[in-house]
Amino acid sequence: MADQSDDKQEQHALTYLRQFGSNLLDSLIKTFSNPDTVRRNRLILLISTSLLLTLTILPYQHTSRLTYKIGDIATSDIRVSQDLLVEDRALTEQRRKDAGSNAPVVYNLSDQVSGVLIDKLQQAVAMIRSGRAEKPEKSISQWRAQLMPLLDTDLSDAEIAALIRIKSDKIFLAHATELLNELYQKKIVLDGKVFQTDSRRGLEISDNNGHPISGGDFSTGFTEISEARRIVGSWNIKGVAADSDNARISAVIARVLLPNLFYNREATEERTRNIMETVRPVLFKVQKGEMVVRVGERITPEQAHKLEAIFGNQRSGNRLFAAIGTFTLILVLFYFPYRFACKNIRKFNPTNKDVLIISLLITISFVCFKTALLITHNIGAVFPSVDVSNYFYLFPFAAGAMIVRIFINSEVALVYCAILAPLLGIMFENNMLVVIYSLLGGIIGAHGVRHCASRSTIYTAGIKVSIVNLALALSFQTLNSSLFTMQTLYVAFFALLSGFICAGFVSSFIPLVETLFQYTTDIKLLELANLNSPVLRELMIKAPGTYHHSIVVGNLVEAAAESIGANPLLARVAAYYHDIGKSSKPLYFIENQAGEENRHDKLTPSMSALILISHIRDGAELARENRLGQPIIDIIRQHHGTALIKFFYERAKCQAVSTGQIVEENEFRYPGPKPQTREAGIVMLADCVEAASRTLINPTSDRIQGLVQKLINNVFIDGQLDECELTLKNLHEIAKSFTGILNGIFHHRIDYPEPAYKGGTRSKKPGSREKAKPEQEVETHGDIAEQSSETPQYQQPAVQKGGGENLKRLGMS
Repeated sequence: MADQSDDKQEQHALTYLRQFGSNLLDSLIKTFSNPDTVRRNRLILLISTSLLLTLTILPYQHTSRLTYKIGDIATSDIRVSQDLLVEDRALTEQRRKDAGSNAPVVYNLSDQVSGVLIDKLQQAVAMIRSGRAEKPEKSISQWRAQLMPLLDTDLSDAEIAALIRIKSDKIFLAHATELLNELYQKKIVLDGKVFQTDSRRGLEISDNNGHPISGGDFSTGFTEISEARRIVGSWNIKGVAADSDNARISAVIARVLLPNLFYNREATEERTRNIMETVRPVLFKVQKGEMVVRVGERITPEQAHKLEAIFGNQRSGNRLFAAIGTFTLILVLFYFPYRFACKNIRKFNPTNKDVLIISLLITISFVCFKTALLITHNIGAVFPSVDVSNYFYLFPFAAGAMIVRIFINSEVALVYCAILAPLLGIMFENNMLVVIYSLLGGIIGAHGVRHCASRSTIYTAGIKVSIVNLALALSFQTLNSSLFTMQTLYVAFFALLSGFICAGFVSSFIPLVETLFQYTTDIKLLELANLNSPVLRELMIKAPGTYHHSIVVGNLVEAAAESIGANPLLARVAAYYHDIGKSSKPLYFIENQAGEENRHDKLTPSMSALILISHIRDGAELARENRLGQPIIDIIRQHHGTALIKFFYERAKCQAVSTGQIVEENEFRYPGPKPQTREAGIVMLADCVEAASRTLINPTSDRIQGLVQKLINNVFIDGQLDECELTLKNLHEIAKSFTGILNGIFHHRIDYPEPAYKGGTRSKKPGSREKAKPEQEVETHGDIAEQSSETPQYQQPAVQKGGGENLKRLGMS
């Protein structure tokens, strides 16, 4: 009892979880299916999916630390993910220092120094002249206070007195100007030794404006400032009172003397920096797959430098540009193939639910692939003989395409592969081999699961994927000149195992996707094809005639679908369930009345038409409640199209003649829509053919063939097949298939000498055929009219008594 209670609780929990997931999915689908917001919702889904994929496949994204310091302990094995050129900082710095030490020294040659000195002398002489005029008895201290700031040098009492005693200011200034201009024709430097040292490095002479001066050898034609002062000290300047005054004034001029060729520190440093910047970094190559540091090791300076180079691209600026570029590329890969497929591929028409599941499938796939990629980068120490770059052969790239093909169609699966492959190439560091490997594997996998009716089909497709993967892997090894290496064995093993991993993933996820997203696969159709399913058992009990009709229609549509290359399983299962709506009012349909009173005799034609039409709505609701799947629901709604219920329409017109009312034809037509697929069109044709075939009195082969052709022509002329993809050739094959099946159903049997009847026997001429009891209402199209309820019932002849009384009650209740 306790075990049963636990099982019930577990079953209730699973039911609740399934119902919760279904309600959540329904709300999502309704949100995305709202006609007013569908375009906006798809745009939001596109952007959100692109953002998630950008974060997932962003190149150089690692889960380990981005910075390592010297002496830190490595928390994981770190390998180089791609070939890198790393700067040798020490050697680069040394070369830059060498280049900087050999940079030319910048000197400025000024032509304004002599003018500055002459101005000082003029100002001093002018001040002495004006001072003597204002106050002739001025003291030496007063003159010193005025002259020292002008001449910018210390003055002795004798030197001040010599300046005051200048006889002729004009002659003195003229001669001093001449001597200074002559002196400054030379290149006067501050320190001759330093200048010679700099000249050996190289000199760059500039004028006052910083423009280089060319010509001349500046390294030899120069005069040191001390030599220039000695020359000035020996001058005999005119206009001075005495020779002693001349020596003192010459000494003052010598002290204020300045070099006209002087060192420019700022320009020299700038020149040195420019030359050092022109030195290109010295690089050394770090190859892809090279182990930089192992887990537990202490980081050395060289390793820290390599790690900084590896993770350098993850700095904020580089990562931002990489993220923007990746996001833009994902948008382009999503949008333009989708638009091309919508415009040029006829069967590419994914619903909102399809778009949602494709988005989720791509996102989940890339998260799984990224996780597996990070794991494989860190298991090198466990399997050192396997090249880390070869683990991608093991990844189940084809699984997503196989799932898309099973639940949607091959066209969508092809576009899915075309979008997925380039994105995988980006995530695997722009590896073109990954693009080819995933693209071809996905195409082969999707092709292998078409019409997937069993789990074995999935594993057969997995074997095909393994074979193609193996061929590609060997081709890649040959291309890389690595065919005859140990790595080829690992690559071949990974490629073969990949197909089986794909099959395992697909087989595991199919029930989950079916339950959550309410898809109907061929595997689900096989489950629905079980005649002991609750819906069909209820139909068999409540409406046995409809049940038998559905079974025969299922046989007809299966053969027809096979003849034209449609999905026979979908067609057969849809035929089983196409009339389940009749189980709510079974006695209003002729096949379930079993000789009882026809209830339509007491109803108006319009009410009878409403009852017949209601079985479409009731059937769709019943199918939705029992989760039969959208394809089955669509065929239930479409299997009558917008056909006319002709029997009650004609009866209504006859009654309207006497009352003068106007009968609207639209009130007697099914609401539709018309069949949208080949399977729905076949179910429509088989439904009316099976019902009309029961009205044949003598169903010979020619009559059956004529009936089938006439019914199909009438349906075609009525325009019911305008929106499905059935061609005239398909209609010919369908008619041929229907005729063969009906000939098998209505085959002739030999007459027994004493036929048995309920309650007795009836005489019958040998070779004669019993007249079929006419039906009272048959749902057909065109001019095959439904039988009237006023048709007289067949009267059985009187029971004849004879021998064999012991068999009279055989088969009687």
